[in-house]
Amino acid sequence: MKYQLVLQWSSSIRTFDEILAVEEALNHHLGDLALVDGHDEGSGVANIFLLTDNPKLAFEEAKRVLMRKNLLIGLRAAFRERTGEDYHIVWPDGLRSFSVA
Repeated sequence: MKYQLVLQWSSSIRTFDEILAVEEALNHHLGDLALVDGHDEGSGVANIFLLTDNPKLAFEEAKRVLMRKNLLIGLRAAFRERTGEDYHIVWPDGLRSFSVA
């Protein structure tokens, strides 16, 4: 898969179990569209990493899961080529910068 899509929260997901539950729901809902490639957390930020060939469609589908779990508040999302460094922001509108520390 060509792209890495990153879902990032600063406060909405607070526990390891919540992160795992979101990963499981995304895996189930996204099927072959994207593969959950793990997560990390620290410094008040949680990231879930997805691998996909179609990051915009994968995000739109992931958004359905996140909406049901009330996890759109505080969400930032961006993608890059797996070997690239520059992120392309997909959520929210108006966000100007994105990074994974």
